[in-house]
Parts: sequence; structure tokens; C-alpha cells
Amino acid sequence: MQKDLGNYRKSYEKSELTEASIKENPMEQFQKWFYEVEASDGVDEPNAVTVSTIGLDGFPKSRVVLMKKFTFEGFIFYTNYHSEKGRAIEANPSLCLSFFWPNMERQIIIKGKAEKIAENLSDGYFESRPHGSQLGAVVSSQSEVVPSREYLEAELKKLEEKYENKEVERPPHWGGYLVRPVSMEFWQGRPNRLHDRIRYTLQEDYDWKIERLAP
Repeated sequence: MQKDLGNYRKSYEKSELTEASIKENPMEQFQKWFYEVEASDGVDEPNAVTVSTIGLDGFPKSRVVLMKKFTFEGFIFYTNYHSEKGRAIEANPSLCLSFFWPNMERQIIIKGKAEKIAENLSDGYFESRPHGSQLGAVVSSQSEVVPSREYLEAELKKLEEKYENKEVERPPHWGGYLVRPVSMEFWQGRPNRLHDRIRYTLQEDYDWKIERLAP
């Protein structure tokens, strides 16, 4: 089987990224771009982010999750701490986040360190989730082998009966990670493949060094 994809081409001409227009702090630049993408109404889930970790088997692995908050400190997402992702972060908290917004011809690549957020913050977010999503977090032994779809649905049915008209407590193995960035690269597509790439790198004095990279 083969298919030649060499003719899949387009010219990126929607915007530009210049040193004169960028913010001094990368989180402010992220916020600017995020709000622009959100307002463009061209992406179903602008908070979808690819999380890449180094697994216990030594291989990198990437998967898409939903970012639930960003602040000057960094980016927060939630997961099962016992999952393959959680075990990888426990062993090596260095990871990469990647946002891709094709409608704006933009991507952001973030290198950072992940740390668990405070339990009360995870509690607060868990309480805000729909009842079904809460039960899903409880029933799923994320990344573990299960016998069938029917098994999962049967286990969920048991929990629905157990927690009917009852509050669901957050499992202690489920919660949030804060990714504190050490490097953030903003990529804007440009014509002739001369894309704009601006990288912010955190310095020892906590200032950000700004550099342009060749495309």
C-alpha cells in the first residue's frame, strides 16, 4: 500500500508574527492568540492540546487532551494519575505541549515541567464536571486492558445505581497537572515556507529571552 502525498500543498498567507508585535511575556502572547482563535469560530475545541511524554518503555508518546485553565504560571489539564500518561509524568515530569490551530495557520510548541496541583483545586474542578463525567473518571482504570466495551458499560451501570441522587467524590488518583513552561515557540505560517518562528526561553533570572528561528 502506498499513496504519494507530495501534491498536498497550500500557501500560508493569513497573518504574520513580528518582533514589533509580540508581547514581552509568552503567556500574554498565548492569551492573545488563544482569544483570536476562540473568536474566529473556526476550531471546535481551541483548548485541545497534544501532550507528549517519555514513557516508561523509553518511547515518546503523544495524545490530545483538553486544557482546562491557563495562568501566568502555566497550563492545567486533568487526568488519571495511574494512567500511562500519569506514570510517565511521575517518572519524568519534562514534557511537551503542542497547540495546532489550522484555521489561523498557527501552532505553539511548549516545553515545560509538570507538577500535580493542590488537591482542593482538583476537588473544585471535579465537582464542576457533569455527573456522567464524574462517574466515567471513577469507573475507568485508564490505560489498563479491559475485556470489552460491554464490561465498561456494565461497570458504569453499577456506579449509576450506587450514586443515584448522591454526590460523587473525586478519586484520589484523579486530578490536575500544572505545566510550567521553560520554552514557548510561536509558529505562524507564511508564504514560500518562510514561516515566522519566535521562541521564548526562560532565563535563570526568570526573564524571557526572545529569539527568531529559521523556518
